[in-house]
Amino acid sequence: MSLVVGIDASRNRSGGAIANLAGIVREGDPSSHGIGQVHLWTYKKLADFLPEKPWLVKHTPTELEKSILIQVWWQCHSLPAEARKARCDILYSTDAATLCPFRPMVVMSQDMVSYEPGVMGRLGFGRTRLRALAILLLQNMAFRRSEGVIFLTRYAGRVIQKSCGALRNITYIPHGVGDEFSDIKRNVEWPTNSERPIRCMYVSPVWEFKHQWEVVRAIEALRRKGYQITLTLVGGGSGKAKVWLDTQIRESDPKGEFVEQLGFVSQDALPNHLANADIFVFASSCENMPISLIEAMAVGLLIACSERGPMPEVLQDGGVYFNPEDGDSIANAIKKIVEDAGLRERISRHAKTLSQQYTWSRCAHQTWEFIANTCFSYKKQIGV
Repeated sequence: MSLVVGIDASRNRSGGAIANLAGIVREGDPSSHGIGQVHLWTYKKLADFLPEKPWLVKHTPTELEKSILIQVWWQCHSLPAEARKARCDILYSTDAATLCPFRPMVVMSQDMVSYEPGVMGRLGFGRTRLRALAILLLQNMAFRRSEGVIFLTRYAGRVIQKSCGALRNITYIPHGVGDEFSDIKRNVEWPTNSERPIRCMYVSPVWEFKHQWEVVRAIEALRRKGYQITLTLVGGGSGKAKVWLDTQIRESDPKGEFVEQLGFVSQDALPNHLANADIFVFASSCENMPISLIEAMAVGLLIACSERGPMPEVLQDGGVYFNPEDGDSIANAIKKIVEDAGLRERISRHAKTLSQQYTWSRCAHQTWEFIANTCFSYKKQIGV
């Protein structure tokens, strides 16, 4: 008899979580893994964004359009009954900070802020830090009571299990990257004279651990040494980190000559922005799976990258690394790329090749396979 799988996407609000869910729905074939039907619970905007599939049943409870407290209450008290009514054999939670007691359950880990050493201190002692601590406690409980956990990278798996303890059934399934990035044709040639500056781009929302202000310092230092170079920051942001960034821009570029802030850019428009850049800078010190990094790899950009977290696992030898908390280190990495044509050719080609393993079809296949295998193992364990 085929399985019925439930998906709790009630808390899918981040770009990576939405991209992952869209990828496994668009590219996946659950029937090849013994899954006959999938019930999805989410808010209406996300449900409408996802494609229709004959095996997919969408549910959009009105509670998921209301406050976070009402959403959590629904997840804890109403979702288990709805999943049982739909005859779900297993529930897949795309957000590990879940209070849903349904069993068996598979959860996906996508949040590293609560676990990365040193990040909590940057958040201060306000609301953001309290939220991160609450998420850590909720995630650790969910990891321990679930029958399976999906990690995006081996780095995340190692760090998180130092907090929650060794887990009995885990797998590693990284995000994919869309064809709109790998198929785009770059018409940009490396600037060999002063006709135009070298264009750097950093795509990421502004957070305390993203270090955009250090990248601004790095570009300023390079310009002082005579390099014609500019920086475009994509992603937007608010709060304390945005204040740090704006302050640094006023100090480093008071006339607005070389730093441009684009704010949020839609996923449809992003490939064209990347295609017009020369160097992609990624200066985060806290990531679970850096999806903007693999998108830049797929485009074939030259990459100067943070040495922290899972970045070396993902990018390997496809870029030049730096300390993201040190503007001089960032400047030196960019300088190496600018001055070495052979290096540029090698890292661009290697990053593009590495990106080919990050496909949504692979991600979908492995995700449905793990969910089904976990369910079958659970049924065998309890004698069903």
